[in-house]
Amino acid sequence: MIHVLIAEDAQLFRSGLAALLEDEPDIVVAETVDCGSKLVAAGGRVHPEVALIDIDLADMDGIAATRALRGVAPECAVIVMADRRRTGDLRRAVGADAAGYVLTDTSPSELTDAIRRVARGERVIDAELAFAEIGAARSPLTPRELDVLEAVADGATVPEIAEQLVLSTGTVRNYVARVLTKLHARTRVEAVTIATEHGWLRHSVDAVRRSRPLRR
Repeated sequence: MIHVLIAEDAQLFRSGLAALLEDEPDIVVAETVDCGSKLVAAGGRVHPEVALIDIDLADMDGIAATRALRGVAPECAVIVMADRRRTGDLRRAVGADAAGYVLTDTSPSELTDAIRRVARGERVIDAELAFAEIGAARSPLTPRELDVLEAVADGATVPEIAEQLVLSTGTVRNYVARVLTKLHARTRVEAVTIATEHGWLRHSVDAVRRSRPLRR
């Protein structure tokens, strides 16, 4: 039997998923939760083989939730569910070690097939989204500029970034200025948001908005 954990904040959709899967002879719904924090707690408690995680949970980005769940239940294969084809989401999901990425308008048979496939160790990705990702724009930032922007997204100060990357504070400020210019961003939050939405960074947009202001 494949034990499935469902994380979806819309009660009607969550209940519908559970009812759908309970009709399958080889699938058992181990638990359903409505937020990321409950997902992580349940993952460590019920030890599911597969988790279905909505990309827009109430308390955290679904990609961050995927990474957190994999930390407590590394044997669990995650399928991220999304209601849109947004460039960058697939790349972020893969970066969080998700085994699958499907859209919420997928058919019941396709979803149950995806669950069985990831439980066997396969990967399942929406084909149209995969082609969109292949055609997506490449990052205009250098690896070092991305390192700095990652640290900015973590809320690090200029001195902290300089210490982490073994750079001078002046060099860090220059990197930040170049990043803003290349991304045509007015602020560091806007820069991280742009980079995240294109899949160039690991961080969720919500996490960026909660991060500390960049201090000198």
